Amino acid sequence: MVNKTIIVSNRLPVKIVEENGEYLLSPSEGGLATGLGSVYKKGNNIWIGWPGIEIPLERQQEVTEKLAALNLIPVFLTPDEINLYYEGFSNEVLWPVFHYMVTYAHFEQVYWDSYQKVNGKFKDVVTAHLNEGDTIWIHDYQLLLLSERIRNIQPHVTIGFFQHIPFPSYEMFRLIPWREELINGMFGADLLGFHTFDDVRHFLSAASRISAAKISDNVITYKDRQLVVEAFPMGIDAGKFENLVHDPVVAEHVISLKETMHNCKVILTIDRLDYSKGILQRLQAYELLLETHPEYADRLSLYMIVVPSRDTVAQYKELKDQIDQLVGNINARFRTLNWLPVHYFYRSFPVEFLSALYSTADICLVTPMRDGMNLVSKEYVASRTDNTGVLILSEMAGASKELNDALIVNPNNIGEVMRAIVEGLNMSVEEQRVRMSVMRGIVRKFDIYLWVKNFMDKLEEVKHMQESLLTKHAVRAIKEQIAAAYSKAADRYIFLDYDGTLVGFNGDINKASPDEELYRILRQLAADPLNRVVIVSGRRHETLEEWFGHLKIDLIAEHGAWQKHYQQEWKSLPLLTDQWKQEIRTVLDTYTDRTPGSFTEDKSYSLVWHYRKAEEGLGELRANEITNHLAATVADKGLQMMPGNKVIEFKNIEVNKGKATLAWLHDQHPDFIIALGDDHTDEDIFKALKPEDYTIKVGSNISAARYYLRNFQEVREFLKMLSETSQASSK
Repeated sequence: MVNKTIIVSNRLPVKIVEENGEYLLSPSEGGLATGLGSVYKKGNNIWIGWPGIEIPLERQQEVTEKLAALNLIPVFLTPDEINLYYEGFSNEVLWPVFHYMVTYAHFEQVYWDSYQKVNGKFKDVVTAHLNEGDTIWIHDYQLLLLSERIRNIQPHVTIGFFQHIPFPSYEMFRLIPWREELINGMFGADLLGFHTFDDVRHFLSAASRISAAKISDNVITYKDRQLVVEAFPMGIDAGKFENLVHDPVVAEHVISLKETMHNCKVILTIDRLDYSKGILQRLQAYELLLETHPEYADRLSLYMIVVPSRDTVAQYKELKDQIDQLVGNINARFRTLNWLPVHYFYRSFPVEFLSALYSTADICLVTPMRDGMNLVSKEYVASRTDNTGVLILSEMAGASKELNDALIVNPNNIGEVMRAIVEGLNMSVEEQRVRMSVMRGIVRKFDIYLWVKNFMDKLEEVKHMQESLLTKHAVRAIKEQIAAAYSKAADRYIFLDYDGTLVGFNGDINKASPDEELYRILRQLAADPLNRVVIVSGRRHETLEEWFGHLKIDLIAEHGAWQKHYQQEWKSLPLLTDQWKQEIRTVLDTYTDRTPGSFTEDKSYSLVWHYRKAEEGLGELRANEITNHLAATVADKGLQMMPGNKVIEFKNIEVNKGKATLAWLHDQHPDFIIALGDDHTDEDIFKALKPEDYTIKVGSNISAARYYLRNFQEVREFLKMLSETSQASSK
């Protein structure tokens, strides 16, 4: 069977109306439907979603068959589910919080219960149509739990998720009572897409604080899987809007619009009725313009289209009343016999009429308080085929990150918006053409089709990355291969890092002491006369002596500065100096004073600045400051500065785990060498050993090591297996 792509969104890309007892279907003209048409209309690909109206149980089969002809699969929802899951949780919890309008949010338990239930309903429909090898692409905030629900049933399925609205800062997101469940639900995807890098940053910040996931750059490791978070700015069908300008129907609209405009300059705004769109503030800026610049009376008109949306909901109805009142006030106050300041339409229009407005409006005013992307701005730009016109764009819209040749404004600053309108009205045609031609190039290149391609290509790339990890992961077959080589060997060296390798990472460095299980494993390994067990750690030599001095093992402390063979005395590397420490310590102390939770650890020949207890983000900021501050000093004094897991270590350049390991092997010719470690200091060992030696990185696959294990628990299981192998072979 040919693999297929399954698109999943809250709504299907189709309008269904009932006329004379018959259901009639017409395709949606939305930007997403257009872009994904190139996917779901091909072959056996499908789109799953709610049809948009309630269908009685006895007629659901009929509608299902009609939709199937268009490659569409319905998820039927009850009026209760629409009320609680969609109107409730999606639009009264997620929408206001994600748009920074928390005062409109209602955190009702019944909403959350329904949201979970409906995400489960979508999961049932998706899995019923899912075959091995299929790819799933889930869209938007109504389905944040769906990825994880599907993954629990099909662990190896390929899932992409794209969010079309902004993702809020951690401080906003943490207000949602069910924040952890939402984050974990999103983690079910292999690739998480957002419109802007700001959204990516906010998501990673929330994920690092709310979940137990491990985050490195934009890669998240969660439940032994790696997923990637990336920005994909969404485009439009630019060619469609360019071609519409030449449509005869559009041309007729243009002629009639120009007749009604009476040579006035036209400012155009088009929005759905929503409190996130900044409609009232925009009207206030226009009113301020007419007050302070009376010379524009009779010469300027605002064409304002507001598309009806949820006007039965109290805050939307109130917003509409406020808009109606403000438009009425402006028109009553400034109108003349021959001139109306605001032409206000509370309705939707066909795309041909919008195209005519786009191509005739001198200014397009797009000033949302917060918006995922805002495609009106891109539609205006694409429609300006003569490269004239001025786009005024809110810095809070995702599009402002791409269309920075627009006049960018803060939508809360009505004075700034007013001044931008004046600047736009007075902008020379030459400057308009320079700005517009650049923006048109961007809109044309980064269109909806490239957006789809970029997302699907990246999803495939992420899947390949995950597969390459699986081949490097020391799974059972690899462990057995190593165990076989181990059992045949007559002289074995086992090099083991301590923190993060033999024990878990602990916020308090003094609490990561060995437990009885670890002692038992080390005793079993050391009991084999063919084994030489060596712990190679950054810990102080006094600590290693206290913990392991009684065992029949060798110890390398402070990355090689101190060394001890079993039953011998500790020795330090010759010619090492610690005279540099005072200068470095003085600098570190100033940063410790400014970073609650941080401290400096003093070792014989190194200093370590720890920030594992510092506030998330602050510690990383200070670590970067320290790195920049001391870079020159470290170079001058011949020292090495090594950033690690919530630490920065300063040490003599001669001190190196790799050199210490090679020194241990000097004049020795073992037939089996294995080294395990979890951080960048262990990379020196992996690089120093021969390619055929067994090197294992713990917790990450990005390493010079041949293999990796996920955590210290896997390391212990593996070492137990080796010790049992040697016991079995000796019997």
